[in-house]
Amino acid sequence: MASYHIRQFQERDYKEVVDLFSMGMEEHIPATFRHLLKLPRTLLLLTGVPLTIVLVSGSLLLAVVCIIILLLFLWFLAGQPWKHHVSMCLQTDMADITKSYLSVSGAGFWVAESGGQVVGSVAARPVKDPPLGRKQLQLFRLSVSSQHRGQGIAKALVRTVLQFARDQGYSDVVLETSVIQQGAVSLYESMGFQRTGLFLLDGIVGRVVDFFVFRFTYPLPFAQEPKL
Repeated sequence: MASYHIRQFQERDYKEVVDLFSMGMEEHIPATFRHLLKLPRTLLLLTGVPLTIVLVSGSLLLAVVCIIILLLFLWFLAGQPWKHHVSMCLQTDMADITKSYLSVSGAGFWVAESGGQVVGSVAARPVKDPPLGRKQLQLFRLSVSSQHRGQGIAKALVRTVLQFARDQGYSDVVLETSVIQQGAVSLYESMGFQRTGLFLLDGIVGRVVDFFVFRFTYPLPFAQEPKL
């Protein structure tokens, strides 16, 4: 098993981090496609339209071509939430990681390095409008290279954020992940995160794909007790 260590992000890591993040998001397209195929409205579409074509035209070949076209369209549709997410991130916080995280008080961005390569990353920033009486840190951009999974890197990156939150006196670490990302859901639950919300992704594609997102919370004791 290859060794790794976790350190703070440096500017020279930028391309590797972006590539890692982008590829990680695209890996979820097949699972989203399978999820889409299981929806009742999708099954109705894949059976109803070809059957109608056969009844109207009498052409089985035309019906088969129609099914292929529909499947290609569904694959395209399955990729849209992830491609939009990557595009949005690269235009916002990940356009300048140093400015978005390292220059922000109470925020951070870390990478896991193995063999001189970046094989994992995670980020965290303060929640702008936390619930009254809470000081919350939100975990973002957790990614691990597919070739380096199963080594505990994802857990180590999450623990890095949790320890940072304790040191900074946060009361909670919060995050959001989709129902499609079952590996991430299992990871967070195994580490003690609690499901605290569920919502449908905004936009037409989110509604068509039934793209639901979980909110998770990890409560922390305050790092510093108030002095009497």
